[in-house]
Amino acid sequence: MKTVNHWIGGKTVEGASGNYGPVTDPATGEVTTQVALASAAEVDAAVQVAKEAFLSWGQSSLAARTKVLFAYRALLDANRDAIAELITAEHGKVHSDALGEVARGLEIVELACGITTQLKGELSTSVSNRVDVAAIRQPLGVVAGITPFNFPAMVPMWMFPLAVACGNTFVLKPSEKDPSAANKLAELATEAGLPAGVLNVVHGDKVAVDALLSHPDVAAVSFVGSTPIARHIHTTASANGKRVQALGGAKNHMLVLPDADLDAAADAAVSAAYGSAGERCMAISAVVAVGAIGDVLVEKIRERAEKIKIGPGNDPASEMGPLITAAHRDKVASYVKGAADQGAEVVLDGTGYTVEGHENGHWIGLSLLDHVKTDSDAYRDEIFGPVLCVLRAETYEEGVALINASPFGNGTAIFTRDGGAARRFQLEIQAGMVGVNVPIPVPVGYHSFGGWKDSLFGDHHIYGNDGIHFYTRGKVVTTRWPDPSEDHAGVDLGFPRNH
Repeated sequence: MKTVNHWIGGKTVEGASGNYGPVTDPATGEVTTQVALASAAEVDAAVQVAKEAFLSWGQSSLAARTKVLFAYRALLDANRDAIAELITAEHGKVHSDALGEVARGLEIVELACGITTQLKGELSTSVSNRVDVAAIRQPLGVVAGITPFNFPAMVPMWMFPLAVACGNTFVLKPSEKDPSAANKLAELATEAGLPAGVLNVVHGDKVAVDALLSHPDVAAVSFVGSTPIARHIHTTASANGKRVQALGGAKNHMLVLPDADLDAAADAAVSAAYGSAGERCMAISAVVAVGAIGDVLVEKIRERAEKIKIGPGNDPASEMGPLITAAHRDKVASYVKGAADQGAEVVLDGTGYTVEGHENGHWIGLSLLDHVKTDSDAYRDEIFGPVLCVLRAETYEEGVALINASPFGNGTAIFTRDGGAARRFQLEIQAGMVGVNVPIPVPVGYHSFGGWKDSLFGDHHIYGNDGIHFYTRGKVVTTRWPDPSEDHAGVDLGFPRNH
């Protein structure tokens, strides 16, 4: 059986704790790999290696850092398929979707390649008599990232490229459910010339997470995952004096107005709800149909959903793969099975779905629930699976109020031909990312990703300018060089004034 070990100090380090977790191929249900689970002592060893590496990397020139990052970008580009194959084998998403994940991660590497312009400071000359003031940004030290199973390559690349470009060293704790992609990313970084210890990967479970949250030498923690865990990460790491960005869960809505192109809206709803089997924090999981269009829209969604080809991710014909674990599959199915009793109409029931020849895989079909009530479990919870809820609203105002009442505020979208309504929506909706006729409004790399309310804990969004600010801290330097002929001003206990 394949074993995934830690990557510390630029090389593979075997697990010392003796604890291993299973890694399953979701398409077959077979355990194909075991992953080392770190103890607190192993986490400490990785942090110490990163701390030592920071002494030189934090002082390295921007030219040296960007040289490595450009080489890294080229290696990632050349290894797209290899990384995507690792993702498909352990996560289950189809190969094309995995390639898309790698491409979006590459955007952040490309942003990091331009760090020289992002870290330019500010200088004000002659603010007072022969006094200049400069503002600069400096790295924090050792920073950590804790990332989810649903994007085992992209989300780590949302974090560490910017962190190391800013001069930090990094300890990554990826999901233990699909760990191989993280190791591949680290191996390629070393091949690109990243010094040993700058990027480290420690695998593990809650033991490893808690060790990072409490470690005195970890200056900041980035996290992406569910809201309950994000809240725990934020509370615990903050209590230990760390800077924290913790991105939580979502219940992303799509508001469809009566004037919208319903075919385009139906295409978008199916793509955004069922892509990657719904295991996306930016998936559309609730459609709000305004006015009399509901029945027509639901029928168009049903027609499209029934045609989706479900199968193994490595089959080019597959459009949607399995869920990550059997337990998660069963949890997702429970929302569909209980929907009718809570007032919904089950238009499509994907529970009990199997794929011939892969009967032990973690399969579930596409489910579509109509007339969903806002107090039902299927609406209140983040299902994280291929279940789309449709709600009805009489007016634009009612639809916006419904969306704003949600405790989540990650992403949302409006479908309309009315520019005035779209403009109102952008300003009135309480969410961090908004799409206008765009169902999954994930920002490009040079803008920042993050939600509102229970979808984000901390002051900084991830990547973009927010990411660069998160991984650096400001310093203001005031200098005065007296003229040699200047007389000493003498002692003055008054508060300094500019003149």
